[in-house]
Amino acid sequence: MKRIALLGVLPYTITYRVIKHSRSVTIQISWTDRKLEKNCSTDHEGQKRWGAEHWKVLRRRLQSLRAAQTLASMDTAPGHCHALTANRKGEFAVDLWASFRLIFRPDHDPVPRLEDGGIDRTRVIRIVIEEVVDYHGD
Repeated sequence: MKRIALLGVLPYTITYRVIKHSRSVTIQISWTDRKLEKNCSTDHEGQKRWGAEHWKVLRRRLQSLRAAQTLASMDTAPGHCHALTANRKGEFAVDLWASFRLIFRPDHDPVPRLEDGGIDRTRVIRIVIEEVVDYHGD
């Protein structure tokens, strides 16, 4: 602490604090479809493609993905990030609206695996967004 007196004004105390900024690494996102990437790049494009209300939801899910350090970080984020099965094994989905989902997969070669063969979500730091789709009719 340092005491300072200014031109006859009562002395006051200044407390110096050092604020450390730690830049943590977040998930890297790439896209399989340039048109989808463009539609998700700005509010104008997103609203034009999905409508204002749906775009708000999709934008929040993308922000959550961009802020996550690993795919495991998405376990506590809104949108119920979950692994898919059957013909979509190896892919993940985040809930959007109604039965629409944001579909993505790990962008690792090889994909980090657990001993039981499952994907190690704590080591997934790169993803590829594949589509926004209602796959429940497949």
